[in-house]
Amino acid sequence: MSGIGKTLMLLGVIIFVLGLVMQFVKIGRLPGDLLFKKGNTTVYFPIMTSIIVSVVLSLIFYVIGKWK
Repeated sequence: MSGIGKTLMLLGVIIFVLGLVMQFVKIGRLPGDLLFKKGNTTVYFPIMTSIIVSVVLSLIFYVIGKWK
């Protein structure tokens, strides 16, 4: 199997696992996320959620880089 085929299969498995995790774990609305409501307007800034996702993805890519 070519390198691109393996990469696409790995990407598909990762997306599948993330989809399963998102069904059971509610991410968002963490302390540090900002929510502003005024009238009919709601503005949501997921600052803490973005930081956590960034750290997790950085760790995953670090491990994949060391593995290769």
